[in-house]
Amino acid sequence: MIPESEAIVRLLVFGGVLVLMAGWEWLAPRKQRVTTRWRRWPGHFGLVAVNNLVVRLVAPLTTLQVAVYVESHGWGVLSLVKWPEWLEVVAAIVWLDFAIFLQHVMAHAVPFFWRLHRVHHADLDLDVTSGVRFHTLEILFSTLLKSAAIAVSGAGVWSVFLFEIVLNASAMFNHSNVAIPVGLDRWLRWLIVTPDMHRVHHSVVRRETDSNYGFNLPWWDRLLGTYRDQPEAGHDGMTVGLDDPHDDTRCGRLDWLLTNPFRQFRSQPEQPDR
Repeated sequence: MIPESEAIVRLLVFGGVLVLMAGWEWLAPRKQRVTTRWRRWPGHFGLVAVNNLVVRLVAPLTTLQVAVYVESHGWGVLSLVKWPEWLEVVAAIVWLDFAIFLQHVMAHAVPFFWRLHRVHHADLDLDVTSGVRFHTLEILFSTLLKSAAIAVSGAGVWSVFLFEIVLNASAMFNHSNVAIPVGLDRWLRWLIVTPDMHRVHHSVVRRETDSNYGFNLPWWDRLLGTYRDQPEAGHDGMTVGLDDPHDDTRCGRLDWLLTNPFRQFRSQPEQPDR
C-alpha cells in the first residue's frame, strides 16, 4: 500500500510542516528578514511544482519503486544478514543520510554541481520554503544518487518511505527562521540538525559555507571535521546568501532560479570556481 499512498502522505507532511513552521516563524522569528515572502515564495513554490513534474516525467523510477525492485530481488548488503526489521530500517536510514551528506559535500567541491547547488544558496533569507529551493537538475541527480545508495545497501520499502518523508520535513525545519532557546538548541544539535546549526552553512563567508552540511543527522559534520558551532558575526550579524555579486532583485523569481546555473557571475579571485 505504501507506493500508492506515498504522494498523498508526502503532500500532507509537506503541508503540515509548512503551516507549522511558518506559524512559528511569525510568532518567534530568529533573524530579521532582508526581503519579503511575496518576493520569494511564488518562485519557491513554482520551483517545487516544476521539480515534481519533471521528475515524474523524466525519471523512470522513483526511489520508492527502486526500493520495491531491490527488496523483491534481494539486492544489497542488508540482504546478506537476517536483521531484526527495526534495526534494518534504522541502518538503512542512517546509510541514506550519509549518502546525502556526501552528495552535499560534492555539491560544494565540484564546480559543475556547485552551479546547480548555488540556486539554493542564492536565497537572501532563510525560512521554511528555503528547504525546498533546489534546482531541477540537482533534484534529478539526487534521485539517481539515492537510487544507487538504495541498490548498494538493499534498503527496504519502509526504510526509503520513512527516509524521504523525514528528509523533506527536516530540510524545511532546519532552514526555518525560528528562535529556539540557546540551551535547548545546544542539546538538540547532538540529535538533529537545528536551524541555528544549519544557518551557519548559508553564510557568505566561505569557511562557514563549507561547514555544517548535514540535513537530518548532525554526527557526520562532527566526525569528519566540518562542524562549526556559530557564525563569526553571530546570527544577527551574519549575511545570508552568496559571496558572488548577482541581481538580488530577481533571485527569487522562477525564471531566474531555473536559469541560474547557466549564468556567469563574477567570483572572488581566490574562489575561481565559485
